[in-house]
Amino acid sequence: MNRNHLEMEVKFYLNDSASFEQRLRSIGASLIQPRTFETNLRFDTPNLELTRDHRVLRLRQDQGIYLTYKGPSQPGEAVAIRQEIEIEVNDFDSTRLFLEALGYQVNIIYEKWRTKYLLNDLEIDLDEMPFGHFVEIEGDDSVRIERMAAMLALNWGDRVTDSYIKLFERVKNNLHLDVQNLTFGDFKDYKVLASDLGLHPGDIVAYL
Repeated sequence: MNRNHLEMEVKFYLNDSASFEQRLRSIGASLIQPRTFETNLRFDTPNLELTRDHRVLRLRQDQGIYLTYKGPSQPGEAVAIRQEIEIEVNDFDSTRLFLEALGYQVNIIYEKWRTKYLLNDLEIDLDEMPFGHFVEIEGDDSVRIERMAAMLALNWGDRVTDSYIKLFERVKNNLHLDVQNLTFGDFKDYKVLASDLGLHPGDIVAYL
């Protein structure tokens, strides 16, 4: 994220995450966070004001605990761009109680495993979601992000700018799933394909 608190990123669905990670290492990417489990609580008002305004209030626990606000995404961009303000807190349960005392409630829980790399000052995250594997490229310039995607043999036309929550809503509709949260437990009995998410693997050209 840049100093103007703008998050600029793009993600790709991965057909072969293991081969992709090997390629990432082979071209000199530095591991900055080993595979780490994340729990995310997304909050909203009882009448879903934040969701309606395309804003996010999130409490995340991984190697630390972080409270995050995200503004609406800027329309018509090649990458996802939105304001992001994040602070580190030291007590997950107390922060949740604090938000609930202000009238917010947990709207959705979602989980992921994330591995972080750094290459040419861009953060490259490998995400294992309950519905598939993704790579996310984050930086402060959309042109550099697109060049990095090309360096990693990712098909730019298959990029994803939707959030994981939007993808969650899409797969629930497409597969008629009766699940409330995006957790590994909720998805353990389901096999989700890229097509179920309305996506095409971004690495398919590199590994066919």
